[in-house]
Amino acid sequence: MTKRKFSRSPLAASLALVGVTAVWGSTFVVMKAAISRQPEADFLATRFTLATLCMILVRPMVLKRLNTKILAHGFLLGIALGVGYITQTYGLHITSAAVSGFITGMFVVFTPLIAALILRRRVDNRTWYAVALATFGLALLSLHGFAIGRGELLTLLCAVGFALHIVGLGEWSALHDSYLIAIVQLAVVSIMCWLIVLTRGYQAPPDYGVWGAIVLTAIFATAIAFLIQTWAQTLLMPARVAVILTMEPVFAGIFAVLLGGERLTAKIIVGGLFVLAAMYLVELGPKSVLPALPHLEP
Repeated sequence: MTKRKFSRSPLAASLALVGVTAVWGSTFVVMKAAISRQPEADFLATRFTLATLCMILVRPMVLKRLNTKILAHGFLLGIALGVGYITQTYGLHITSAAVSGFITGMFVVFTPLIAALILRRRVDNRTWYAVALATFGLALLSLHGFAIGRGELLTLLCAVGFALHIVGLGEWSALHDSYLIAIVQLAVVSIMCWLIVLTRGYQAPPDYGVWGAIVLTAIFATAIAFLIQTWAQTLLMPARVAVILTMEPVFAGIFAVLLGGERLTAKIIVGGLFVLAAMYLVELGPKSVLPALPHLEP
């Protein structure tokens, strides 16, 4: 497959997104220890700032192509992404990690709903079946009891934020340079995190272990991951992306068993199989966005 064909291949985009979910899933083990030694918001501010700076240092000349449309779209996408991360972090203070993971994964439901209600995009029955399978799989992977409280409501807002981000990328990512709009998004999230942190004072990473977690998540789970997602969404429909991204808790469970000492249970296996079945189902349906959309190489 030539470079050009690869860069325009929906299958390649899907596989790349699965790789991103594997990276995100692996970071749960790393971050669990790090945020016990540095406040969550401070960790996020440091992580997203480092990711933004690294991307700018790698390709500083790309900033010359900034214009008002890229800034506007990147700003709105960054707000949605920032709302997702910040509300998830604060919700996690007052709800369990398992319930937080399940509610966060509900972006798989909100994504086609938002696309249908706001953008008037028709979502086929196959996609809805895949959403149902993925939701049931997430419940098996995550839930051990459930109650609605402030933490759960905050995390629900997080799922809406991530869904808006996915739908927005589906609308705008193909219109702009993937690298540049990724920088703008991450910069906006950084600013949002710093606005929260500076209201009470910043606590720097206390040791090399936390710094290592920040570098790992900033480069691989943030800069590279969101660049790949931005590129992939020039080729894939938002509902399809949402189902693929539900692989994150599957990989989180795998790494928790392999590295975190957790026990492999029947619920984890069956839940993971339901998510995989959902992915297979969307593979049978329409895969790409309209081919007429322009594409700028990242």
